Amino acid sequence: MLQKILSRVRKAVEDYDMVQDGDKIAVGVSGGKDSQLLLLAMRELQRFLPEKFGLVAITIDLGFDKFDKESLLRFYESSGVDFHIEKTNISQIVFDIRKEPNPCSFCANLKRGAMHNAALRLGCNKVAFAHHMDDVIETFLMSQIYEGRIHTFSPVTYLDRKNITLIRPMIYAEEKLVKSAVKHLGLAPIKSGCPADGNTKRQYIKDLIMDLSKENKQIKSNLFGAIQRAQICGWKPQSKGRTAV
Repeated sequence: MLQKILSRVRKAVEDYDMVQDGDKIAVGVSGGKDSQLLLLAMRELQRFLPEKFGLVAITIDLGFDKFDKESLLRFYESSGVDFHIEKTNISQIVFDIRKEPNPCSFCANLKRGAMHNAALRLGCNKVAFAHHMDDVIETFLMSQIYEGRIHTFSPVTYLDRKNITLIRPMIYAEEKLVKSAVKHLGLAPIKSGCPADGNTKRQYIKDLIMDLSKENKQIKSNLFGAIQRAQICGWKPQSKGRTAV
């Protein structure tokens, strides 16, 4: 099952020229199923890609009391990848000080900033996030419905102010494939402890797509294809790629 994920990850890496010789890549690991799987996939890609690159896993500890750090540490020990846990007070800022009524966007911005800073301190020039195909589609719809614009995140983004590049190697993997791989590998998703978990605008959009899929089984592939054809936010592949794993 990991082979199917590797095939899609390698295709995305090659299509969008995500990895070069000498890179040191920080993989953002929240503890959820997506980020755990990405770390294992990137570890395996080190064996197959002609480009030689280093890896370090970074977890941003948001400061929630119910965050299961012990389970995270067991996962890291089994992965064999160097890791770093960045302690922050983001939860207190978002919920106690700011008392954000819609906390997810503000929290995500703070978390990304902490991730970028930690990666730079550890000598990384790239950060890999575990956004998959469903995330791409959901962000595309959320931007239109809530922001009135046509937008989704890019496969590769260079942040000139930080001099760091963001990559998203799992953009070709559907969430159902991610879930199957997680089950097959026996991975146990680790809860963040966030009180807003499962009660967000993204969850609403996810449920909406699920309802629409009952009438149109091709809705996800149609939306993803529309993003690629429109070349939104740098979605045009930069290379033809090599043979998949």
